[in-house]
Amino acid sequence: METLQTILLVLQVLMAVSLIGIILIQHGKGADAGAAFGSGASNTVFGAQGSGNFLTKATAILAFAFLSNSLALVYLANQRVETANTSLMDDTSAVMEQMVEPPSSVINEIPADPELNISEIPEIPDN
Repeated sequence: METLQTILLVLQVLMAVSLIGIILIQHGKGADAGAAFGSGASNTVFGAQGSGNFLTKATAILAFAFLSNSLALVYLANQRVETANTSLMDDTSAVMEQMVEPPSSVINEIPADPELNISEIPEIPDN
């Protein structure tokens, strides 16, 4: 399960970088105004129609794949949280063990010395 999650996470990062690159390659609506003033051959790399169709479709496909991969990662993370029992309140055996143990007190743990004479304890001088 962890291997699949790692693969999907690496794929998610690659798709994000690709999506950013494809979006940055596209020209805006204002780029057509420059073609009217002499730079009409700027779109010939992707064919006569320009890069609009190809890059728009590639952006849509990558965005759909990115969203699907995000949902798959959320599903896997949710399954991982549900299977892990991290709450002490859910584990009734730990609660019952704590309730069965008798409370310890300092008085019961320190044995009394029967030969201790209170008059032998030195007094603390007042300054």
